[in-house]
Amino acid sequence: MGELRQFKLPDVGEGLTDGEILQWLVAVGDTVTVNQPLCEVETAKAAVELPSPYAGTVTELLHEAGTTVDVGTPIITIDVGGDAPAPASSGDGAEPAAGLIGGAAPGGRTAVLVGYGPRTTEARRRPRRTAPEAAPSAPAAAPVAPAAAAVPGADYGSGGTERPPLLATAPDATVKPMRHGGLEVGRQAEAHARAEAAAPSRPVSPGRGSARPLAKPPVRKLARDLGVDLTALTGSGAGGVITREDVTAAASAPAATPAAPAPAAVAATGGEQRIPVKGVRKATAAAMVASAFTAPHVTEFLTVDVTRMMKLRSRVAARPEFAGVKVSPLLFVARALLLAARRHPMVNSSWDEATQEIVVHGQVNLGIAAATPRGLVVPNVKDAGRLSLAELAGALTELTGTARAGRTAPADMTGGTITITNVGVFGVDTGTPILNPGESAILAFGAVREMPWVHKGRIAVRQVTQLALSFDHRIIDGELGSRFLADVGALLSDPGLALTF
Repeated sequence: MGELRQFKLPDVGEGLTDGEILQWLVAVGDTVTVNQPLCEVETAKAAVELPSPYAGTVTELLHEAGTTVDVGTPIITIDVGGDAPAPASSGDGAEPAAGLIGGAAPGGRTAVLVGYGPRTTEARRRPRRTAPEAAPSAPAAAPVAPAAAAVPGADYGSGGTERPPLLATAPDATVKPMRHGGLEVGRQAEAHARAEAAAPSRPVSPGRGSARPLAKPPVRKLARDLGVDLTALTGSGAGGVITREDVTAAASAPAATPAAPAPAAVAATGGEQRIPVKGVRKATAAAMVASAFTAPHVTEFLTVDVTRMMKLRSRVAARPEFAGVKVSPLLFVARALLLAARRHPMVNSSWDEATQEIVVHGQVNLGIAAATPRGLVVPNVKDAGRLSLAELAGALTELTGTARAGRTAPADMTGGTITITNVGVFGVDTGTPILNPGESAILAFGAVREMPWVHKGRIAVRQVTQLALSFDHRIIDGELGSRFLADVGALLSDPGLALTF
């Protein structure tokens, strides 16, 4: 008789209480190794992979993809066969091995994510399965599992290889009964298998088999949101992969067969949609409400002629040290903000409510607001003030790319001290940004437009942008906020002034 171990959802961030299982990376019957990714979970801060603390065979997935689970709740059962070590409990005093879940990791942390701590074993991905050709006397095909919530980005592993999609699996006809907690897992599995065999099979497109259709996570989310059944589509991408264009075309086709609404995703009635608020979007909403009604906001605006900055941008982008990185106007705004913060360190501070003190930070952790399919996230560049312009360009390129792909590490989402939100990329001139909680200032950068401007006593066409600075009036008074914003504007108008800062 095997020895069953249940893996409980850990706190993968700082004080998180729950997480949504985006998709399972293993199935019942799979053999897993220590630190092999089991599933992908979205928390209020990021999407992360949870590695296995055990080596053994998966016997039960306790929650379906799309389910929100509280921290500490068992999510998977693994048969370790009595050979694999179990994580230390609070009562036996044993310590898990370094690099495993619950074990020691660099910096005194506890390893809970893939990549935390040294690797002690090599995790191997489960090979892609293909459904066998159905025989005339074969039982009905197992229904395809519902699509998991999407994770933007296609590069999931080293070398740019795409993770194999999950395939629907049915319990084996012969299941060895195993008792756990007074329940016979084997009998339940047998009953489930008989029920599946008796149920009418789901129609499958010719030539596609019973395998889950090939599609990247963002495409699966789009299909779920639009109510498109992926199993009814034929992919136009390489190897039959279903693309966004395939999904949108199916959604807009007048003769398309309405698909059943996705469970726990979007409930639509009479044209009305109800979208559950969870994960990143829920955390953002709570943070914005807390910030708006805690810190007294003041917003100031400044219109700036950035023609010289745009010319400098073209020259800088041609230099060899900037090859491979994006030299955008945001880079120069970030640099100007860092230089201005050096002159006005009080702007880079926070309010400690518990001690009624102002905390002036010793380094600038520069947050960049990034729009993602899951909502707004604000990862930050640690100690951005120490970076050269080329290093800052590389850091911003990596930071925004990782955020939009949904792969930002939880550590990169905390500890920010001041933020930039680039509304100009959407063609917006300006706005009144709300402070990121725990920070005292946020700068909105608008679109750069050609406009008539008085230049050297004459009307000329110049490139102009608008800046909006919101700040916490408990910390930053009108004079300090105005001087800081004026310094940022002066540096963007005449980048040569940076030599005097």
